[in-house]
Amino acid sequence: MNLTIKDIAKMAGVSPGTVSKIINNYGGISEKTKKKVLDIIQETGYQPTFSAKALATKKSNLIGLIYAGKVNVEFTHPFFNEVVTSFKKTIGSLGYDIIMFSNEQFYKDNGSYLARCRHFHVDGCVIIAGEEVEDAIYELVREEIPCMGIDLELSGPKASFVMSDNVNLSRKVIQHFYLQGIRNIGFIGGQEDSAITMFREKGARETMDQLGLEIHQEWFQYGDFHEESGYQAMKKILETNSYPRAIFAVSDMMAFGAIDAIREKGLRVPEDISVIGCDDIDACRHSSPKLSTIRQDKEQLGKLAAYMLNDIINGKSELKPVFIDSELVVRES
Repeated sequence: MNLTIKDIAKMAGVSPGTVSKIINNYGGISEKTKKKVLDIIQETGYQPTFSAKALATKKSNLIGLIYAGKVNVEFTHPFFNEVVTSFKKTIGSLGYDIIMFSNEQFYKDNGSYLARCRHFHVDGCVIIAGEEVEDAIYELVREEIPCMGIDLELSGPKASFVMSDNVNLSRKVIQHFYLQGIRNIGFIGGQEDSAITMFREKGARETMDQLGLEIHQEWFQYGDFHEESGYQAMKKILETNSYPRAIFAVSDMMAFGAIDAIREKGLRVPEDISVIGCDDIDACRHSSPKLSTIRQDKEQLGKLAAYMLNDIINGKSELKPVFIDSELVVRES
C-alpha cells in the first residue's frame, strides 16, 4: 500500500503539517511527538515523495538546464559540453541535481519554461546560448526564478550571465596576425545576428581600424558555428578577386571547414593562408596542421555559472555579469 503523509498523520494523531515539519527537520516539535511520528515512519517504511519535500521546504535542490534557441548546440558541441560538465560537477558539489528541459515542441505548441519550472519546483535555471532564442526564455527571466546565462546575455530581477570577453579575444587574434606581418585578414562568423558573432566581429573590426588595416567586406562571411558552414563561407571568400592572407574563424569547427576549402582550392595552410579558430576543442591538437586558436576557460565558465546561480538562489540579488579573459594558443595553422 502506498502511504501518504495524511496516512502517517492519522496514525500518529497529528496534523499533516506536523509530519512534514518532522520529515524536514523543522524545530518547534516536542521530542515525544517527533519520536512517535518517526517510529511510525520506520515501522511502515513510508518514503516521502519528492514533491512533498519540495512543497514543505520550498526548495527542490533541482536546477533546470536549458539549451536555448531554435538553433542550439545541445550535447554535440565540444565547447559547451566541457562548460556544462564543469557546471554539473560544481553545482552537484553544492547539493543540486539537474533536470534538462527540451524545447523541441516549442514552435508547435507554444510551450512554457516558466510553467515547467514551477511544476518541478526548480530552484533555478542555467541557460546555454543558442540562436533565435525563443520568447519563453525571456518570459522565464522576467519572473522570480533565478537564472544564469552562459554566453547569453540575461537581464532580470534574479538573472545574470557569464561570458568570455569576446571583443578582447578578437583583438588578440588581429594583433597576432599584424605582428606576423599579415595585413590582409578575413573573418568567418556564426549567424550574422548572433550576439557572439557581433561581439567578435566588433573586436576584429575595431582592432583592424586601429592598426590601419583595410577591411574587405567580401572577406567577412557568416555560417552557423559548425564545420560545413565554415567550408561554405571560405569558398565564398576564395571566389573573390583576391583572397586574404589570414582568416579568423569564430569557432574551431568553422576553422576546420575553412581549412578544407582552402586545400580544395589548391592552397596551403599556413603557407598561403593562416587560420585561427576559437574554443580550443580537443580536435585542435590532433588536426593537421594543428589548429591555432583562442582558448576560452571552459572550466571557469562552468564553475562561475554554478557559484553565481547558487548565490542568487540564496538571496544574493543583482549580481553583475562576469566576462572571462581568454588565451591565444599558437600552433601550426
